[in-house]
Order: sequence, then structure tokens, then C-alpha cells
Amino acid sequence: MQTRKHSLIESIVNILAGIFVSFIIQIIIYPVMNIPVKLHQNIIITIVFTIVSLIRSYIIRRCFNRFNKQKLF
Repeated sequence: MQTRKHSLIESIVNILAGIFVSFIIQIIIYPVMNIPVKLHQNIIITIVFTIVSLIRSYIIRRCFNRFNKQKLF
């Protein structure tokens, strides 16, 4: 069982790793796919996908918590 502090640290590291990986993949894949994207556009795209990912993770986590309380899993 993790403490809240450790859970927070893990979440932050996970988010930062996701941002980094997403940014690097986009720098590689857009030119390969011949999609012209400037650096500042790539940063905006990375931020948008990160925010959507955070919201998605939160909703899924809350659903699982609810299901767990109702003993569905």
C-alpha cells in the first residue's frame, strides 16, 4: 500500500514520462508521415493529449473505485 505522497510522486513521474515520450514520438512520426508541424504546434498537441489522458485516467479510476465499492469486480 502506497502513501498518498508516494502515489502523488508516482503520478507526476508517470505524467512527465508520458509528456516526454509523446513529444519525442511526434517529432519522429510527423515527418515520416509527411505532416508539417512546427515545434510550438507539437508542444500544444502534446499538452492537449496529456490533459485528455489525465481526464481519462481519472474517470476510469473513479469508475473502478465505484465498481469496487459495489463489489462488481
